[in-house]
Amino acid sequence: MEQHQITEILTNPTSQELLARDLTRLAYVAKDGTPRSIPIAFTWNGSRIILCTTKNAPKLPALRHNPQVALTIDTEVHPPKILLIRGRAELDEVDGIPEEYLQMNGTYGMTPEQRVEWEAEVRSLYHDGMVRIVITPTWAKLIDFETTLPSAVEELVKQRAERQGA
Repeated sequence: MEQHQITEILTNPTSQELLARDLTRLAYVAKDGTPRSIPIAFTWNGSRIILCTTKNAPKLPALRHNPQVALTIDTEVHPPKILLIRGRAELDEVDGIPEEYLQMNGTYGMTPEQRVEWEAEVRSLYHDGMVRIVITPTWAKLIDFETTLPSAVEELVKQRAERQGA
């Protein structure tokens, strides 16, 4: 997929809504060769997806071995809106707490007092630092069931139109 196609999809207003959500599902291949899909908080910086995790997370050796990942960001209403992204993960070990981690967890409803307690807990727990997982999109598809459909459904629509036109 060409970069301009990816950019066009990711700058679509519906994609922008989805990229502002709290959670994505990260799919990757574990070290034992089996697939994994996990919910994880994320932030979009305009060109890359940023995830943050502990330095001892089981996903890190797997991502070092095979950095190819897939992400799904979707809604829970009908019709669903779904943003599918594939990309390559780069791991960036950082001292302290990445600002993105504080941002991506800042949308949850917390009182100011809860926020202070949460940040103190995070700083205490992750005092040794964290790992930023930076994903550069290499492929993207938006499915909104109004202007875009899953490719298999698009094929069925085309076949139906051919049958009806015959």
